[in-house]
Amino acid sequence: MAPEWVFNLPITSKVDVYSYGIVVLEMVTGKSTIMGVHTIGVGVEAEHRRLVTWVKEAKNRDATTTTTTSWIEDIIDPTMDGIWDMGKVKILVEVALQCVEEDKDARPTMSQVVKMLVHCENGSP
Repeated sequence: MAPEWVFNLPITSKVDVYSYGIVVLEMVTGKSTIMGVHTIGVGVEAEHRRLVTWVKEAKNRDATTTTTTSWIEDIIDPTMDGIWDMGKVKILVEVALQCVEEDKDARPTMSQVVKMLVHCENGSP
């Protein structure tokens, strides 16, 4: 749910942008924001984290480590069986992360989202 709803702030079209970003993240990861993400930590305890936080942490972790797998491979729904374009999925998730920014002014408009995705589809990264 967009922060504007939670904090009773004025509702704008940026709420729809936020929702779009959430739907994209759910589709790519195969996880629900309601169910959260469960990871097993040091004490073998399950930790419940928001989907957005989990994806951002995976992206940031990839930037600070030298692993052989991409952060995209870490978050993508395993049922996709490797049938996806790494570059396009990465751009799609990065656009989704822009859409779910807490600050509504930091989110793109839907027109900007469409332009970014069309630009990607036309072969330009």
